[in-house]
Amino acid sequence: MEPDRDAIPPDAENEDRRFFLKQSMFIAGLSMAPADFLQAALAPDDGPVGNAVKVKLSLTVNGKRKRITIDPRMTLLDLLRENLGLTGTKKGCDFGQCGACTVHVDGRRTLSCLTFAVMQHGAKITTIEGLSDGEKLHPLQEAFIKHDGFQCGYCTPGQIMSGVACIREGCAGSAGEVREYMSGNLCRCGAYPNIVDAILEVKKEGLKV
Repeated sequence: MEPDRDAIPPDAENEDRRFFLKQSMFIAGLSMAPADFLQAALAPDDGPVGNAVKVKLSLTVNGKRKRITIDPRMTLLDLLRENLGLTGTKKGCDFGQCGACTVHVDGRRTLSCLTFAVMQHGAKITTIEGLSDGEKLHPLQEAFIKHDGFQCGYCTPGQIMSGVACIREGCAGSAGEVREYMSGNLCRCGAYPNIVDAILEVKKEGLKV
């Protein structure tokens, strides 16, 4: 029996599906981008790549209004670290796989290394620096210290930001539920059990997060 020459190989179908998903995400992203960003992206390429048309951006970071002019290609992570000096948010893998860059955008956790800063025009951003109330630590920060939820500390800001979101979103009902929610935040030191204990304690005590 001769093979069906018209059959589409599975690899080709998967490749077409991936292309369709990437294209759909790109189009959806453009629909939310500020007009200045679109104009910069569609402008004729008359100069070197390094001279992108700057765009104006307004957003609230840790309760303070910021109005800045940036390169439209800048990520939210680089904006926070390089432009605003908020280095508590860490750059780990830079591919959205380790969770070290986690922040809150309008109350929801976001991987800032995968987010264009211009897409957050008008948004409210909270970083690890914005969790504490002056000298008073956030309840989850205190719980991390109590349960020794860190060793080297590099992943800790992202772990805490995700842990706060875990509790707020009602995903801290059990150790298994917490582990599932926190699976996108990696810890090379292996402090996972202590991190889970810290989150569960804050949830159990009903502390405001």
